[in-house]
Amino acid sequence: MRIPDLDLDLLRGFVTVAERGGFTAAGQALGLTQSAISLKVKRLEDLLGGPVFLRGAKRVALTPEGETLLAYARRMLALNEEAVRRFVSPPVEGRLRLGVADHFVPRHLAPALARLSRTWPELRIEVEVGRSHELRARLAREELDLVLGKRRDGETEGRVIFTEAVVWVAAPDFTAPPGRPLPLAMLPQGCMFRDRALTALARAGVASEVVYTSPSLMGVAAAAEAGFAASVMGRTGLPEGLVELDHLPPLGTAEMCLFGDAAGQSPVVEPLLEWLRGV
Repeated sequence: MRIPDLDLDLLRGFVTVAERGGFTAAGQALGLTQSAISLKVKRLEDLLGGPVFLRGAKRVALTPEGETLLAYARRMLALNEEAVRRFVSPPVEGRLRLGVADHFVPRHLAPALARLSRTWPELRIEVEVGRSHELRARLAREELDLVLGKRRDGETEGRVIFTEAVVWVAAPDFTAPPGRPLPLAMLPQGCMFRDRALTALARAGVASEVVYTSPSLMGVAAAAEAGFAASVMGRTGLPEGLVELDHLPPLGTAEMCLFGDAAGQSPVVEPLLEWLRGV
C-alpha cells in the first residue's frame, strides 16, 4: 500500500485553525473564506482517517490525534520555509549583533534563532541577553544592531512583535506573611515591571517591600519558585514552577518590540519577527 503524501497547503490551513482558535479567524489570516478552510481540514481528515478537531465549542479544540499532527505539521512547514528561503532568498553574510531582553529567553528566542542559522548559515549571529533599557543604551552607542525588548509606557519607538499581559506570580504554595508587607522579588530599579507593580500596590493601599533583587529574570524566578516572594512577569514567559495571582491589582499589558535602524534593512528581520510571533 502506497503511503499518501501530506499536502502542505492542507497542513497550513490546519495549523492556522489551531493557532487562531477557529475557522473564521484562520480564514481571515490566510485570506480565505471559512468554508474554504473547513474544506481543507475535511480533506486532511479524510486523508488521515479521523478528526483532528473537536467541534461544537466556541473555540475549536484539538483531538489527541490533532495534537500529535500539529507538532509534525509545524515541523514540516518550517522545513519547507527554510528550504525555500535558503535557495530563493539572496545570501546573507556578515554579522548580526542582537540584544535580547531576558523575557524572550529561552521560550521565544531559541527556536527562532535556530531557524535563522539554518536558513542563512553564512550569517554570524551574536546574541547578548540583558535588561531592555541597558540593551537599548548600547544600541544608541552602535554597539548592537537590533534589540528585542519592552517598550516603556507611553513610548512609540520600535516595531511591536506582540503584546502580552503583565501578571503577578508566585509559587503554588506561596502565602503572604500575615500582618506584614507583601514580600517581592524584582529586577533592579529602572525595570518597567517593577515600577508598575510598586505603583499599583501603593494605589491599592497594599503594603509591600522588595526583599530580593536580581539582575536577571532567572534569578527573580528562582526566588519566586522557592516561595520566598511574589513577583511580576509577562504571561508568555511564565516558568512552569509559578502560578498567577489574581487577588492583586491588575498590571495591564506590555509591548515587546524590535528596536534599531537595521529593522527595516536586513532581510532576516521579517522572518525573524514571523518566527517569534509563532513560537
